[in-house]
This record gives sequence, C-alpha cells and structure tokens, in this order.
Amino acid sequence: MNIDIYTDGGCFGNPGPGAWAYVAVIAGKRERSSGYEAQTTNNRMELTAVIEGLRHVAGRDVGKRAKVRVLTDSQYVQKGITEWVAGWVRKNWRTSSGTPVKNQDLWKRLLSLTETREVRWEWVRGHVGNELNEICDAMVKEEIMAHRDARTPRAPGGTSPL
Repeated sequence: MNIDIYTDGGCFGNPGPGAWAYVAVIAGKRERSSGYEAQTTNNRMELTAVIEGLRHVAGRDVGKRAKVRVLTDSQYVQKGITEWVAGWVRKNWRTSSGTPVKNQDLWKRLLSLTETREVRWEWVRGHVGNELNEICDAMVKEEIMAHRDARTPRAPGGTSPL
C-alpha cells in the first residue's frame, strides 16, 4: 500500500496566529485534518502539519510495510529531515555555528515518528495548482480566519473525509 501525505502550515505574521493542515491519501481515500495556534511561526506550523499527518497514519491499521511519501512545500522541513537533522543529532542539537537548533521539540517528535517507518520526502512548489497542496493551503487559511478574532486557541479539528 502507498500512502501520500500532503502538508502545509502558515501564519498571519511570523510569529503570529497560525495553522497547519494535511491531506492523507490512504487506499485511494482522502482524509484530512487541521489545527490552529494563537501564537506560533511558519516553520512550527509546517513541522506540525507533517507530525500530525504521520501520527494519523501511525494510528491507522495500514501495516508497517506501507510506503509513505510526505509532500511538503516547505524546504525547511524537506531539507531539515533529509539533510540537516543527522548533523544536529551528532552535534547534540546544535547548528554548524554552535547555536541551539530551533524547534528541537518538533524535530525530535518528527524523528520519533520516522524511526519505525521509511518515509520518502518530496518538496513540491506551492501555489502552482497542485490540487492537494492547494487544499492544504486553503485549510490553513480557513483555520486562521475562523480564529482570527478568537482569544482562545481551539483544539485541532477532527479527521474528516474530503
């Protein structure tokens, strides 16, 4: 079985109110979820989208042999997980300049989700008509707009079919 997870995250202001979203295609069916944070960054939301998508897949009865592909428009996420994270771990979560890696908590969660499953990471250009990337982008905007005037963050939305 092949599983594709499209993800997106963003903020109004950076930092500012933000949201994340994913669409997972499992056995030909689309499943999606999104969530909101009152004060965050674009990078945290991009990471959270991937984490939540992988957690959803991990919670499904799809078997450990399912091939998972994450498609993200975030080069920070794609390069971070495929190129940079191994060095950060070797350097005790320090960058090449010796400063602490930002968003360590999320990077560590992401790593733990990929320890038992092989994941293929693909960067996709955003805002060029890729249907599922555009759906994720729209979900992020909808979450932020729905909470723009709210003073308290809402828990992540439930998983629902498209």
